Amino acid sequence: MSLDPAERFARLRLARTERIGPVAFDQLLKRFGSAQGALDALPGLVRRAGGASTPPSVQAVEAEMAAGDRAGARLIVVGDAAYPPLLAAVDPPPPVLWTLGDPDLLSRPSPVAVVGARIASAGGQRIARGLAQQLGQAGHVVVSGLARGVDAAAHEGSLPTGTVAVLGGGVDDVYPPDNAALYARIRAEGCIVSESPMGARAQARDFPRRNRIISGLSRGVVVVEAEIRSGSLITARLAAEQGRDVFAVPGSPLDPRSRGPNDLIRNGAILCEGLEDIQRAFSTLRSLGEPPADDPFRDAPGQIPDALLDRVAALLSPVPTPRDELARALDLPVATVAAALLELDLAGRATLLPGGLASL
Repeated sequence: MSLDPAERFARLRLARTERIGPVAFDQLLKRFGSAQGALDALPGLVRRAGGASTPPSVQAVEAEMAAGDRAGARLIVVGDAAYPPLLAAVDPPPPVLWTLGDPDLLSRPSPVAVVGARIASAGGQRIARGLAQQLGQAGHVVVSGLARGVDAAAHEGSLPTGTVAVLGGGVDDVYPPDNAALYARIRAEGCIVSESPMGARAQARDFPRRNRIISGLSRGVVVVEAEIRSGSLITARLAAEQGRDVFAVPGSPLDPRSRGPNDLIRNGAILCEGLEDIQRAFSTLRSLGEPPADDPFRDAPGQIPDALLDRVAALLSPVPTPRDELARALDLPVATVAAALLELDLAGRATLLPGGLASL
């Protein structure tokens, strides 16, 4: 499948529109059939719902694409043949990706993420480096986040066989700066990926999105060392939600960096002492990579009355609620409720969440 250049441009523009995240992007595409159709309908949708959501100018999107060209980066959007199949199966997938290096690594079978503590022990770094090397020799691409410690060790161990670094900022944002030499090697020999715009500098809010891509690109996630409150455990939780296997390397209870992996094992993660544990689990895993087939907008009405928007909004709370539950409470088709939630999200009156959930 190949997209028309104008539609690819429209998808980047829609993805960069204020208040449109992956959930709203996915639902707009399903409802209107194309990004250009969604952009054309957006002013009316937002006006009816009582909010504001303005797409960036054509010139601003052209500037982002020009910056990508100057950096030698490649743009991949949802619907492109090059879009990673495992990531396409995430509900919903990131609308756009920028890549530097070899994007073919993103579609290799059975990639594995190796993540862990930034301030990792020497032993933890040795385990991450050795495990990544074994995974690469067995044919797996290794995915990580280019952070200090475990991430850097995992990239180093898998550089000769294939490694993917997912960044929080743009693909041209070398972060952390002390990994600049490793960044340069991955750019030359592996692949660097981000959904952030070119030139964007990493902010704290970007790392949960980065972690979602790390797990989404992978068939399984291995946590080597992590304290109880850490980004690595967020990646593990996201992996479980995405139907990936979660592996954890056990450690001494005397080391706080072992509390995260040990707690994961206590709660059902697969104990990982080496490559054999990962391969054994993969031999029993179901097939991944097919996008969900259900269409929440099948038979959706063309326009949602204001009174219905208010009825749907009145049932929302800060606690995420399934749209199926809202449909039952209102005695309405799910397609109608999904369309109303989309308009409320665009107006800033609701927040769409993965898995068919919505909240105030």
